[in-house]
Amino acid sequence: MTHPTTDLRYPDAVVHFGVFFQGVNHSTIWSDPRSGSQLHPSTFTQLIQTAERGLFDAFFLGEGLRLREQRGKIHDLDIVGRPDALTELATLAGLTSRIGLVATQNTTYNDPADLARRLASLDVLSGGRAAWNVVTTDNAWTGANFRRGGYLDHADRYERAERFVNLAKAVWDSWDGTGFTPVTSRDRFFDVEITPTVPRSPQQHPVLFQAGDSPAGRDFATRTADVIFSRHGTHHADALEFADDIRRRTVAAGRPEGDVLILPGTQVVVADNEAEVEEKARWVLEQQVTPATALSLVGQVWGEDLSGYDPDGPLPAHDPVIEDIDGTRGAHRAGSNARDLARQWRAVAEENKFSLRELVLHHSSERGFAGTASQLADELTFWVRSGASDGFNITPYLVPSGLDDIVDQLVPALQDRGAYPSEYVGTTLREHLGLRPPLTRR
Repeated sequence: MTHPTTDLRYPDAVVHFGVFFQGVNHSTIWSDPRSGSQLHPSTFTQLIQTAERGLFDAFFLGEGLRLREQRGKIHDLDIVGRPDALTELATLAGLTSRIGLVATQNTTYNDPADLARRLASLDVLSGGRAAWNVVTTDNAWTGANFRRGGYLDHADRYERAERFVNLAKAVWDSWDGTGFTPVTSRDRFFDVEITPTVPRSPQQHPVLFQAGDSPAGRDFATRTADVIFSRHGTHHADALEFADDIRRRTVAAGRPEGDVLILPGTQVVVADNEAEVEEKARWVLEQQVTPATALSLVGQVWGEDLSGYDPDGPLPAHDPVIEDIDGTRGAHRAGSNARDLARQWRAVAEENKFSLRELVLHHSSERGFAGTASQLADELTFWVRSGASDGFNITPYLVPSGLDDIVDQLVPALQDRGAYPSEYVGTTLREHLGLRPPLTRR
């Protein structure tokens, strides 16, 4: 795609890269012989060291407090099992020297004193490279792990999260250089008196990421976070609309317009030449959406086991047996009306004469970017300099080798355009990202 080179909002901006290791998902091609073990340390070590060689700002770990299920059974098509994010990142901190370490941690099923201490510990031990991706959960399915399923009303999840984050910040701020001041809170969510144990790191606070996309989630992020991890990483117009909304909300929250960076999650497929772009992108897609995966995804909507269906045949003729789609396979379609979605899918399949798998491939096809290194460098530079994002949190379709093409081909192409750093700016994650001091430390 050709873009104008004039009237760019940020003509000197550089592209920031992070790598997002999701863990359980079907966007990683786990069946490929080159894929590493989900649990073996070498998988994480190779991936993060490649990212650091490519001057990525951060290594971002997804987290799940419960394995995904479908119809009450463990869903094992996308690999089961994932280590604790903070434990994993503490190990990787000792094997790296510059790259940031982002841990997804839940405000619903953690306690402020404990989590603030563990995050501060990672921040100090890594020399100021820690970050916290703040997430919430209100479903009884996850809550069953903690014997408090469904106890948190949906409307309360961000209110509790904001109180949680503010308490964590107070804990991190309690160090005055010689000692600690106890942190006390009394409200309907927390009744605590916290005595901190860890001093501040060189970056003062762990960097805060947030990914909420609802109006409440966007307001929460612009009041509290340093970085937004968004899902607007495929269509430029959509991404620009989101970014402009975030900037308006940031100013409304009393902060400078560019105070919150935007790093959408995306996939990047690098081809050696133009003739291979479409072929490689199609190969990746078909490996991600196997026949079994297609049947499983449609079965999630219909609420039943469709493994006996022909993936190259039509969608089920009958309506789904469930009213709403549950969240046990993740939050992407959770709460959507199953019958409405089925009707939409049938209409698309009928119009295009799609089989069941072809329909799923169709809906999965618009995921990120594919091109030569030169084409991709132009496109990603345009996104950042036009204001649609500040960079990208890349989900590799292969682990641990999925960043190799990006680091060896795309990064040099970006550097040739003056759109990517040639070395790390400093030693802390906050410095890499060009962030201001934490809100409470300004």
